[in-house]
Amino acid sequence: MWLFVFNSILLGVGLAMDAFSVSIANGLAEPKMRPLKCTAVAGTYSFFQFLMPMIGWLLVRTVVGWFGVIERFVPYIALALLLYIGIKMIVDCVRGKEEDEMRRLTVGVLLLQGIATAIDALSVGFTLAEYELPSALTASLMIAAVTFVICLFGLWIGKRFGSIFKHAEVVGGIILILIGIEIFVKNIFFA
Repeated sequence: MWLFVFNSILLGVGLAMDAFSVSIANGLAEPKMRPLKCTAVAGTYSFFQFLMPMIGWLLVRTVVGWFGVIERFVPYIALALLLYIGIKMIVDCVRGKEEDEMRRLTVGVLLLQGIATAIDALSVGFTLAEYELPSALTASLMIAAVTFVICLFGLWIGKRFGSIFKHAEVVGGIILILIGIEIFVKNIFFA
């Protein structure tokens, strides 16, 4: 039992690192983000960190043949989503869009970030396939809880430094691009 809890927490920490980095980028881009919005951002990342392992678990339990096909596309999807968001942040900053418009983290962008940072958690669901449903749900909920706390911390860090840097959106965009490249390289060359 304790080993299950310990492993789930460690899994949550490992999976939350991409969302943590994106949280820092969002905090940099929006240093005056209100606590309710911070909670919604961290909650979105947590939701997807819960959902993706469960989808992976379900796929392996029901459609084992799709396992290899889906896993092959995960790094490409994450790279594309994070490149799009990161480049858009940099372009908006360089073009000098109105600061309020540029700093808004829209629902659409947040959902894309949530999917992009959690898509590698889909593979974790493949490893949870040996669990029965209650254990898989518990592990996924623990991953989500760990992600929530880590992302709140990332937002706090980003907000602290975001008020110092004038063009923090560029830094945030570069961070997102680097995360996308890191996910891609790790899953293509080192998997």
